[in-house]
Amino acid sequence: MARHRRPRPASPRPTARARARLAAGLVGASALAATVLSVTVAPAAPAAPDRAPSAGTGTSDVAQYSGD
Repeated sequence: MARHRRPRPASPRPTARARARLAAGLVGASALAATVLSVTVAPAAPAAPDRAPSAGTGTSDVAQYSGD
C-alpha cells in the first residue's frame, strides 16, 4: 500500500522560511516601536508664544457667519 500514497508536498526552502520569520519579526518590532513612541512622545506642539490661547469655538476671524 505504501506505493499508492500521495507524495508529500515539497517543504519550503530553509531560506524562505527564515526570510518569512525575519519579516514577521521586523513587523512586530516596528509595531512595538511605534506604540512605544506614540505613548512616550508628546502628541501636540506647545502654543505659539505670540498668540493668545483660543477661547473656544467661534474665535476665528475667517469663520462663516450663520444667519440663525
